[in-house]
Amino acid sequence: MTSADDEQNQHERRGAAQLPHATALPLEVITHSPEETLALGKQLTKHFMPPCVVSLEGELGSGKTTLVKGIVAGLGAAREDEVTSPSFTLVHEYGRNPKVYHADLYRVEGVRDLATLGLEDLMNQDTVVLIEWGEKSTLATATVRIKLEHVGGDDRRIVVERVSSGN
Repeated sequence: MTSADDEQNQHERRGAAQLPHATALPLEVITHSPEETLALGKQLTKHFMPPCVVSLEGELGSGKTTLVKGIVAGLGAAREDEVTSPSFTLVHEYGRNPKVYHADLYRVEGVRDLATLGLEDLMNQDTVVLIEWGEKSTLATATVRIKLEHVGGDDRRIVVERVSSGN
């Protein structure tokens, strides 16, 4: 085994040990790879009972879409490879029970643009609404807020907190 292999094995063990299994919110985790971020998304789904609005906040490249892929897959609404960023379409719909809406507000310029998306109507249904760039939303208070931060390499600091008692 080379030193690079040994370093990779240590990195994998360290990262796997930091993922929560049955943790209550609030929660802070550092993931060390896209795969760990996906796995965390799947584990977080137990906190997302419809109706639920999840605000994902963080800079470009902080891992929001990767986390969403894990959440959508964990809810059984779509496979990870079927989940893509709705940066240009603005909203994607997945699954039936629960129905999951994935919105991306990166290109939304103001209140008028936001109103045309119809997010308010989606939030009033028995759905899970995942909003990337949720800090731009002025429509409703999120049930859960997830803040992502790129801390170097593939490492992401992910802080999850309940911000309302919606469920």
